Amino acid sequence: MIGPLATGVIVLSLVIVAISLVVAVRNKPMGTVLLVTLGVLEAGLLVQAGFAIAGLVRGERPEETATFIGYLAGTLVIPPVAAFWGLGERTRWGPAVIAVAAFTICVMVGRLLQIWQGTA
Repeated sequence: MIGPLATGVIVLSLVIVAISLVVAVRNKPMGTVLLVTLGVLEAGLLVQAGFAIAGLVRGERPEETATFIGYLAGTLVIPPVAAFWGLGERTRWGPAVIAVAAFTICVMVGRLLQIWQGTA
């Protein structure tokens, strides 16, 4: 795991939360900006997963390896599902779902860092 990359992913996910909430409050459906930012978030998560898997292959193992792998897989699945749901829901609830998903990513990446560093 790379701390600065994880921090960037967390910050980007919080930006997505803010944008999604603004769009939801304005009662607008999800637009291109949210779709692109979700794509960038997914790319960052894929890079982070690649480094994490490389670390696991090298023998760097967190104490809770199964939990770590579960969180890692979960973070990769959430953005595409949120984008699909956000595109399908053409009311304010589409961006609201994206806000919840982005906040979930923020929390899960923070938890991944804790597990990797052995602090929790």
